[in-house]
Amino acid sequence: MASLQLIRIMRPDDANIVGNVHGGTILKMIEEAGCIIGTRHCNTQTKDRCVAALARVERTDFLYPMFIGDVAHVSAEITYTSKRSVEVQVTVLSENIVTGSKKVTNKATLWYVPLCLQNVDKIIEVPPIQYSSAEQEESSKKRYEAQKQERLETKERNSDVITPVSLPEPYTVGFSQSSLIHLIGPSDCTLLGFVHGGVTMKLMDEVAGIVAARHCKTNIVTASVDAINFHRKIKKGCVITVSGRMTFTSNKSMEIEVLVDADSLVEAEKGKYRCVTAFFTYISLDKDNKPLAIPPLKLDGEEEQERFEEGKARYLQNKAKRLADQDRPQ
Repeated sequence: MASLQLIRIMRPDDANIVGNVHGGTILKMIEEAGCIIGTRHCNTQTKDRCVAALARVERTDFLYPMFIGDVAHVSAEITYTSKRSVEVQVTVLSENIVTGSKKVTNKATLWYVPLCLQNVDKIIEVPPIQYSSAEQEESSKKRYEAQKQERLETKERNSDVITPVSLPEPYTVGFSQSSLIHLIGPSDCTLLGFVHGGVTMKLMDEVAGIVAARHCKTNIVTASVDAINFHRKIKKGCVITVSGRMTFTSNKSMEIEVLVDADSLVEAEKGKYRCVTAFFTYISLDKDNKPLAIPPLKLDGEEEQERFEEGKARYLQNKAKRLADQDRPQ
């Protein structure tokens, strides 16, 4: 199977004020590796040149923090191909070049679709890959069907908006919610003039981090990201609004919903549209990087209570899956 490795040292611009590398920086590196390997593969057996565009990122856990001076080793491998999409699995390893210690910090699964360079609305047929066994192909196909169904379900409920609240009380949803506005320029885009998925994910993580920091007033780091769904393409020249709000808090973690809306400056008649959605989970750390208790979220109204219960269900489901994975024989 096709594979790729990127290596980069973490610099001060990649981290927060206490030296923890931003989760968005890591997500951006993961997507860059996925885009390169996906584009290379999709151009191996076709006359139409194309670029792999990010369609979805499965739940991603941040297993250990990365720090300034660490070297990130990002390994990507194509693990499944359908007729119109590519599954890429990425592993991130952190190396301390002073002590020589290495740790796996992230594992992620990304889905790409190849868009034609001559016609961006045309999706190119993906060349197949060889599987090591029939069982591997079957398990990969099940992952494909599951993500396809979940993406359709997410698309049906993505019309929600985050409205500003004046003079909110501390520890409420309105107190910590935040928005960021960004103009998509040439440096943000692929060869086709659409934004890199990694650029969008980095901005989403920044907004989620602001929400988490406002709620806790402490050092915070990304713990995990639930599935990130890319519903529509974002063109060069669009103004995107990235909005985040707290949806759930447990004793040691907090979930933030992040919504991305795009509005074209050139094609204003098209209006604003929802393009990306995801849930980020953060934890609060003390000066020794040990988890701190999270202040409980104060809820106001049925909608906030409903979002809290949905977040609690996701939290319990992910916790059960994590425990099951730990008990499963290696």
